[in-house]
Amino acid sequence: MDIIALTALLAASIAAGTAILFAAAGELLTERSGILNLGVEGMMLVGAVLGFIVTVNTGNHWLGVIGALVGGGIMAALHAVVTISLRANQVVSGLALTIFGTGLSGFLGKNYEGAPMLYQFKDLNIPVLQDIPVLGPIFFQHDIMVFLAMILAAGMWYVLYRTSWGITIRSVGENPQAADAAGINVARVRYFCTISGGMLAGLGGAYISLVYAPTWQQNMTAGRGWIAVALVIFALWNPTRAILGAYLFGGVEALTFRLQTMGIHISSFFLVMFPYIVTILVLVLVTIRRRQDAGAPEALGLSYDREER
Repeated sequence: MDIIALTALLAASIAAGTAILFAAAGELLTERSGILNLGVEGMMLVGAVLGFIVTVNTGNHWLGVIGALVGGGIMAALHAVVTISLRANQVVSGLALTIFGTGLSGFLGKNYEGAPMLYQFKDLNIPVLQDIPVLGPIFFQHDIMVFLAMILAAGMWYVLYRTSWGITIRSVGENPQAADAAGINVARVRYFCTISGGMLAGLGGAYISLVYAPTWQQNMTAGRGWIAVALVIFALWNPTRAILGAYLFGGVEALTFRLQTMGIHISSFFLVMFPYIVTILVLVLVTIRRRQDAGAPEALGLSYDREER
């Protein structure tokens, strides 16, 4: 593979990984507060369809982004009410959210399926930086959503590890009893993180329908929500590692398309499975290496009732 082809592959990896990065950042924030949300796939689908519908009907892709944020946030709010206020099983609630989101997005997008997206984000080529050999085309010739995802993930790391608000979020995820005793409103923090995480998942879905594959097709997220959940584990609940992981998985996806165009004769069924095979292998390796210290919040997946302190 020559340098031009490699540069194109790496640039495509960043584009392909952006949707996963948005969703993974949202899930990481949610899990850091102690709430496990397996409804990421459903929230991404709702964000994708609402972003597409709003953009098509208004001609403004930024309004579409807002629609996706609202859709993902509402879906996450349902999960928050069920798991935080009603203290239901978080795994069951998340799976139900994915099933509900899949059906709802298919229903809402029925009349828009296959319609082209006429209002697209344009590449935001950064002066000077875009002209750097090799690095310029890879990192600095993308649409604004790609840069937003990078900044958001890096900013999340700063908030979680360098601010008092980050300490509050992590303390709620690690030991909600102690956080409550210190005067922190556990439910409020978990509601904020869960809803914010859902909004980011919806934004990841909107990136797919508005930028990456500008159209609407039922189930077009194609399992990226599940990859995002796995990526949080792969990143050991660290936003900076999530950036690298998202682009790694994006590279695997981009590579499958490149193999087809290069005339390498591999079964199309295997190419479709390849990103998910890599996901499973990564999870196995992470589990083996960090079995004792995986970095997961201690209270992840556990409901909290202050009356039981």
